[in-house]
Amino acid sequence: MPTPSLLLITNAEAGTADVEAVDTALAVLGAIADVEVAATSSPDELDTVLARAGGQRIVVAGGDGSLHAVVAALHRRGELGEAEIALLPLGTGNDFARGLGIPLEPAAAARVILEGATRRLDVVIDDTDTVTVNSVHLGAGADAGAKGAVWKERLGSVGVGKLNLGRLGYPIGTLQTALKPPTLRVRVEVDGELLVDLDQQVLMIAIGNGTSVGGGTALTPDALPHDGALDVLIATPVGTWARLAYLLRLPFASHEKHEDVKIVRGCEVRVAGTPFDCNSDGEISGPVRRRTWRVVPDAYTMVLPAESGATASGN
Repeated sequence: MPTPSLLLITNAEAGTADVEAVDTALAVLGAIADVEVAATSSPDELDTVLARAGGQRIVVAGGDGSLHAVVAALHRRGELGEAEIALLPLGTGNDFARGLGIPLEPAAAARVILEGATRRLDVVIDDTDTVTVNSVHLGAGADAGAKGAVWKERLGSVGVGKLNLGRLGYPIGTLQTALKPPTLRVRVEVDGELLVDLDQQVLMIAIGNGTSVGGGTALTPDALPHDGALDVLIATPVGTWARLAYLLRLPFASHEKHEDVKIVRGCEVRVAGTPFDCNSDGEISGPVRRRTWRVVPDAYTMVLPAESGATASGN
């Protein structure tokens, strides 16, 4: 059996804890594979590294944002379909890894990188050719994400044992949003079917390829990134107390039970109306007045735990 060849991409500005986790993983990986480590700190540096990847398995050392950056760069380069990606979860939330059952402990994740199976996964692409790996949310979700990112940065360097307090960022951001929630007036269409029109207030829209955001908040709990469909959550609570009740349910994943919440499935989502921001895998853009998202099935190959139902790996 040939020796596996890995390109491990790290964040050049990673903290001490991440460096230690990478070292732990390298001790496992290096015993079996040829590992090239590349630290990047900008999109240009990432492009340079990916340009020399060749047939190497690309290992992303980071969280959802790092995975998003690599997948987006490969998409821009026209190389996503041929890429084989593995994940060493080092982020604060690691939502995509959680949803796929990838271990969060470095040595265990390294063993999956070496011994795991491969599976084709979907991505979400909007009408500006922006890629989303895990989740897009609008309205209160984007507002909570923006506020939560500030707290995530403030608390990310604080830890109690192995607990990174940066995970509290999203619940804190949600609470702040709950105190003054935004509302949208938009048309929402899923696969051409009009679900909400401009005469109805919308608190939040989520388009899920993965299950959770913010370190485990199960926003679209039944979403699967390999089923060729998107799970679309639309929350339309009216009145201050109804909106507050919904938003306070989010950190506890009980929002589905709210009477003003619907979750539908489809392949294309169109939103148009009053200006709104978009949160794509933690990246905030906007405001815009219209946007369309579609699922691209089987867009790339990812290495997953064998028990996830993936196909046998060639390594």
